[in-house]
Amino acid sequence: MIARHAPASICNDMNVICRFLVTVFLVSVAVAQSGQGAFAADELAALTYQAAGDELRTRVVINFDHEPEVSTLLLGEPHRLVIDLPKAVFAFDKKSLEPRGLIDNVRYGMISDARSRLIFTMKGPFSVERVDVLKNDNSPGYRLVADLVASSDRQFADAIKNQNAPTASTQVGPKGDRVASAAPMEVSKAPKPFTVVVDAGHGGIDSGAESTGGIMEKDVTLMFARELRDQLTKIPGLRIEMTRDSDEFLRLPERVRIARQYEADLFISVHADTINQRNIRGATVYTVSDKASDAASRAMADRENKADAVAGVAFDNETPEIADILMDLTRRETHTFSLSFAKGVVRALKGDVNMINNPHRFAGFQVLRAPDVPSVLVEIGYLSNDEDAKLMLDPAWRTHVAERLAAAVGEFSGKKTAGASN
Repeated sequence: MIARHAPASICNDMNVICRFLVTVFLVSVAVAQSGQGAFAADELAALTYQAAGDELRTRVVINFDHEPEVSTLLLGEPHRLVIDLPKAVFAFDKKSLEPRGLIDNVRYGMISDARSRLIFTMKGPFSVERVDVLKNDNSPGYRLVADLVASSDRQFADAIKNQNAPTASTQVGPKGDRVASAAPMEVSKAPKPFTVVVDAGHGGIDSGAESTGGIMEKDVTLMFARELRDQLTKIPGLRIEMTRDSDEFLRLPERVRIARQYEADLFISVHADTINQRNIRGATVYTVSDKASDAASRAMADRENKADAVAGVAFDNETPEIADILMDLTRRETHTFSLSFAKGVVRALKGDVNMINNPHRFAGFQVLRAPDVPSVLVEIGYLSNDEDAKLMLDPAWRTHVAERLAAAVGEFSGKKTAGASN
C-alpha cells in the first residue's frame, strides 16, 4: 500500500532539497546565457546572500553549493573587506545586495581565471569578529558566516598594520577555521586625547518636534551643538567631533557608530522635545535604562526611537543572536560613567539655567546604547513652551548654557583622565 501523505519532516526536507537543486539549475542557466560556458559540476556556486543587523553589528551569510576555501583582506580608503574565493559563479538576488547595516556596497566577480572576489565597502571602520565556513544542517551545501562590528579609526589602522606584518595570516580553512593573524596586534602608542562627540538630534527629513511658531527641533539642536562645540574647543586637551554639522539625516545606530569610530570618551546628544503640558519648561538630562524613570520619559524615548521611521527607514530584521546583543550593549562601567557625568551636568546647570523638577531622568533611548561610550541626552528645553522656544533662538542664551555644559565636561574629563592614569 502506498501512503497518501508523507510525514511533514520528510516533506520539509524534500522542499529544501528541491529549492537547492532549482537554484543550482538556475545558476547553470545564467552562466550559459552569460557566455561563460556550461556550468561545471565541480565549479563553486555562490547561491544566496543575506545580511542583517545595523550600523553597530552586521552579520553576512552566503550559501554555497559545496565547501569553499576563502581568504580575507582589509583595505582602507574607503574601509573595505575583501573575501577571495576559488573560481565561482554568483546567483545572488540583486535586491539582497542593497545597503544594510555597516555595509554600503557589495561587488563581486572574477579576478583571474581561477579566482573570484567579493568586496564589501563599509560605512566606516570595522573589525571582523568571525568568518566561518560551516556545513548546512538541514540542506545541502555550506555557508560562510561573517560577523562585522563597528570599530574606531585607530583600531582599523592597527588591524591593517597587523595584517600586513610578515607573519600575518588571514586564511580561512575549509573546515571553518576562524580568521586570525599569527602576529600579535600592535597597539598604537600615541596618547589618545579625551574625545567628546556632540550629536545634534534629528536632521534632514526628520525635523523632530516643532513649536507652535514653526521652530523645528533639528534646527535648534544643530545651533546649540555648534555652540557647545565652540565652547568645548576652549578646554585644553579635548578633541571635539560632531555626528552632523549640516541638515543631514542620520539613523540612530549611525550616530552611535560615529561615536565608536572616534573612540569617544563622552557622547552628548542634544534635543528639544514637545509635551502636552505647555507650562512645563526647562532642561533635562537623560541616561539610558531599560526601565524608564517616569511615564513622560518613557513616552519621549519611544518618540525618539521612532525617528528612523519618519524617514521611511525600518529597523533591519536582525537574527535573534544579534538582537539580543543589541538590547544589552550598555556595560556596567560605561553606565556608571554616564550617571556620573549626568549628575555633573545637573550640578553645573542647576541654579544658573532653568531645569525641570527631578532633572536627571532615564529611559530606553537607542541613541545612548553605545557599549563602551558614556552617553547622555540633554534636553535643552521644550519647544512646546513659548518661553523655552524663544530662548533657544537667542545666541546669548545658547552661549551661556553651552558654557555651563562645557564646564561639566571639563570636570568629568579631568576626573576620568586622572582615574585612568592611576
